[in-house]
Amino acid sequence: MPNLYGFGVRVFGCNIQVTSSSREAYTTLERYVFPTLPRVIGFAKQPDLVMHIDRTGNRFQLSVNEGLVASAHETIHLVPDLIRVLDDAVIPRLTTLRAVHAGTILWRGQALLLPGVSHAGKSSLVAAMLRRGATYFSDEYALIDREGRVHPYPRPLLVRNGRPEQVPVLAGQYNASTGDAPARIGWILALKYVPTCTWSVASVSQSEALMMLLQNTPHVLAESPGLVDVFRRAVSGAKCYAGKRSEAADSVDQILQLVDSVAA
Repeated sequence: MPNLYGFGVRVFGCNIQVTSSSREAYTTLERYVFPTLPRVIGFAKQPDLVMHIDRTGNRFQLSVNEGLVASAHETIHLVPDLIRVLDDAVIPRLTTLRAVHAGTILWRGQALLLPGVSHAGKSSLVAAMLRRGATYFSDEYALIDREGRVHPYPRPLLVRNGRPEQVPVLAGQYNASTGDAPARIGWILALKYVPTCTWSVASVSQSEALMMLLQNTPHVLAESPGLVDVFRRAVSGAKCYAGKRSEAADSVDQILQLVDSVAA
């Protein structure tokens, strides 16, 4: 009987168990399943989610709760599906935090939120900010507590870099650190990606920023009492902007100039 490698990890109240009979696949799981969070050696007790990678012939198969999710010739190609499964397990189980679709980094001790739907280019902007010295919080979700502070959601980034498929990247690959404590929101920038456009961003009110957060939350308002109050506290100390931007590499200087001028 083959060896079964595995560990457990608890992510905001969600118990996750990952296993594999392949040492190669287990190394991939260890590297990309919330890599900065503590591991439970062995198997999680009463897991909410069980992920398993097995090797069948020349392919690796990712199963979740015994259901096949994806297969690939190399384990790295399973990681985008793996991360999406983790998101779908963790976010609905949040109890004391509320989520917003937003790239999030820490800059000069305050959080900067880039709200937007999936595939809006948040990950590219976050990656560009990390290259400039920002601390990583998330490329997909800002998790906000009752006091309006943002907590790190330390999943790997999923970036395209001009390719059709997403590739997982760890913050450390940009020589960036990952946040380990909540932070107040200093800035909210809702930037629409428009190729070849000229940077055009204007200040908006905190009420408008509140609506941006509500438009980008996965939570149903009727099922989340207090959601508006949580987001109102989140925007209360923030400088808020909306507009359009071009490629991430061209926009990062504009973003940093804006936030640094406000902070000065």
